[in-house]
Amino acid sequence: MRKFVRHPSEIPIEIACVGECDSSLSSLHNLSLGGICCEVDEYYAEGTEIEIHIPLVQPEYEGHGVVVWCRPMQGHYDLGIRFVGEQEAYKTRMVEQVCHIEQYKQTVHEHEGRQLDAEQAAAEWIAKYASQFASQVD
Repeated sequence: MRKFVRHPSEIPIEIACVGECDSSLSSLHNLSLGGICCEVDEYYAEGTEIEIHIPLVQPEYEGHGVVVWCRPMQGHYDLGIRFVGEQEAYKTRMVEQVCHIEQYKQTVHEHEGRQLDAEQAAAEWIAKYASQFASQVD
């Protein structure tokens, strides 16, 4: 059972271990107050310190975490990263909200044909979903 509520997202992220590792581009699968799960091409050992960069959200997200598990899948690994400290967790919660707004913007365009700018999408998403987002239990 997960300790934190997790939310699916398909936002590209960059993962790099602190120290002697190559960085890799990944795809974010789940993001929660406690951590993220993403796909990577290489194995990362448990306890590895990780730097996280999400360039497609504004403002860009820079964070830190620690690998808690790395599971082989078909042709890739699923990597579980725990955020380090309350401040990282809080920043991540804000990034999660930005990701939801971006997904909302894309969904509105695909289903309704409306092209929203970031402010319009944020205002509509906040009016419709912010209370549900704020009430989620970690």
